[in-house]
Amino acid sequence: MRIGYAVQGSTDRAFLHGLKERWCKDAEMVEGAFRGSTGLSLRRELAKICDDLFCRKGCDVIVFLSDADEANWRDIQRQEIGKVPDPIKPVVVYGMADRNIECWLCADARYIAERTGRAAEDFAVDDPKGAFESAMHVSRDDKRESEIAQLVREACANVLQQWLRNSRSFKNFYDQLLAMSKQRDCVIENLRESGA
Repeated sequence: MRIGYAVQGSTDRAFLHGLKERWCKDAEMVEGAFRGSTGLSLRRELAKICDDLFCRKGCDVIVFLSDADEANWRDIQRQEIGKVPDPIKPVVVYGMADRNIECWLCADARYIAERTGRAAEDFAVDDPKGAFESAMHVSRDDKRESEIAQLVREACANVLQQWLRNSRSFKNFYDQLLAMSKQRDCVIENLRESGA
């Protein structure tokens, strides 16, 4: 299976790679253009990314991962999905982090605290991006993508259940992934049946 993806930043990319390693090891990841980097209108940008990944590169699934920043994530997600070309929508998973991807990563503050040696309170804030990047030693020159992917890959089911409980936007993304996995060759953990 080929999974095409387009994200806004390196932490988003690392997050997706961690999930892929966890749930769909044999899949090939095919990176599309960074979201927002083309200078095109969103509708034209999404159409171009979909054409490149689906038509030219033969991806079976396309995953978009974006940040709502301070806007309502549901509204932004709905608007952006509406700009995906209709014929491609059945193969698209569209994740929209409620503020940024660090909110998903820190939705179980204790897990990140244990992994980084910092206090859980540092991550239990509305916007944990600064604390997360500091704890992970993310810099302009070293985005620590392999370490972030490893955090995601090694998160136990209890951690993922906390992410589901504490982040509605992650739950939405997970539910899309679970539905898509039933149509494809990946078998992801059904955390919903295991108590989430």
